[in-house]
Amino acid sequence: MQTSISHFAHELAELLVPFESTLQQLKLQKLKLIIHVGTPKTGTTSLQTYLNKKQRKLRGLGILYPHNLEKSDNPAAPTHQWFEKNLITSHVSNFLENFKNIISQVKPDTHTIILSSEGIYNYWWDFPDASKALLAELNKLFDMQVWVWFREPLAFIESYYKQCIRNPQVASNPCYGKDLSFAQMLDIPWFAQHLNYQSFVTDCQSLFGKNNVCVFNYQADVVQEVVQLLGLATPHDNPTPRQNNSLNSASIKLLRTINHYNLKAKDKERLIPHIKAINGIVDNYVDDSLIDAESRKKVLALSRPIKS
Repeated sequence: MQTSISHFAHELAELLVPFESTLQQLKLQKLKLIIHVGTPKTGTTSLQTYLNKKQRKLRGLGILYPHNLEKSDNPAAPTHQWFEKNLITSHVSNFLENFKNIISQVKPDTHTIILSSEGIYNYWWDFPDASKALLAELNKLFDMQVWVWFREPLAFIESYYKQCIRNPQVASNPCYGKDLSFAQMLDIPWFAQHLNYQSFVTDCQSLFGKNNVCVFNYQADVVQEVVQLLGLATPHDNPTPRQNNSLNSASIKLLRTINHYNLKAKDKERLIPHIKAINGIVDNYVDDSLIDAESRKKVLALSRPIKS
């Protein structure tokens, strides 16, 4: 495994050599690599859609939001899910192939690369030590930054519960696509650990450096925040429409019933448009929370906010 990581670092370093002189002219030592890790339900899909649409404008500013490999499962997708998928399995060769694809898109005036996938936060605690070592090598090759948005814990964990219920079942995951109440899922350590914001930030700081982890409080429009950070703002910017609207408790109950039958992922996905249609019809009739009073107390007890 160590040889594979060494090979990854050597090959990528060789590919970056041609850009060194240009970076020195820009008074930069390395290409900046921004990893946007979510978290779930903080406007991640809206941001990815925006960055994907604005690729040409970003390139004009020296910023690359790269296309995925053509041979990937969904090359047109605006998210970079290959990042966490290859880290979960420590698949160094695939990780290298994806980075080769990114470097092939770098132009002489490129100074910043942005990758985005909320799954990086979702699966952070599932990454083996070998994959953390791979990230450490990446940190040597690039000027790394991690961008993460956090919601108030009750709002976050309820939304994340809904996402877990909606997802197709995965053999290795104890929560995806299951027929579980919120209280039952909260008793599962894999699910509850996502409330430990501080653990994630501390881990990232140890890998990439304390000043290279940028933490933001979710304020409903991540796109506009990133637009400001990247210098894309104009006087005529409008609020960004949401790409994913949350399902109500009635729709979640319906999904739990569907989950009971362990449908194939493709069949469950065929049902989602119908669930969304039902959701829109019954939305005005539903006002109950999925979190009972006892679970609410437990969430607040389990949550670990970021220390200022």
